[in-house]
Amino acid sequence: MQAWLLFALLSALMAALVSIFGKIGLSQVDANTATAIRAVIMALFLLGVVLFEGKWSAFGEVIANKKALSFIVLSGVAGALSWLFYFVALKYGKVAQVGPIDKLSVVLAVGLAFVFLGERVSLIGGIGIGLIAVGTLLVAFGS
Repeated sequence: MQAWLLFALLSALMAALVSIFGKIGLSQVDANTATAIRAVIMALFLLGVVLFEGKWSAFGEVIANKKALSFIVLSGVAGALSWLFYFVALKYGKVAQVGPIDKLSVVLAVGLAFVFLGERVSLIGGIGIGLIAVGTLLVAFGS
């Protein structure tokens, strides 16, 4: 199995667990506070990974590259907003509805990659993206 596929599948599994654990954890607490706690845990965990890998000096490289830093900051803000909206949606909705709608990000990412990065998809890929969009809506609103 190719490395990218293994890590993508592990990412999907962990994202699924975020939904399940998050829904259980949100039953009696504020969604934004829960998201903040989650973010702190993630930051501490990832700092530990960087330390374990001996890559602490790479922070300086990123900070020195203003363009990279700017887009990483924007990505962080977008990610934080995504988490905030996701946890609020989980607080009030069903995982079986919120999870699929969240995965419309795949469709949006491909569209934005086309517009901003010039990435193209094949006809088969375009059909697949369309099926993801339709399937997402069927799962979220079909019950």
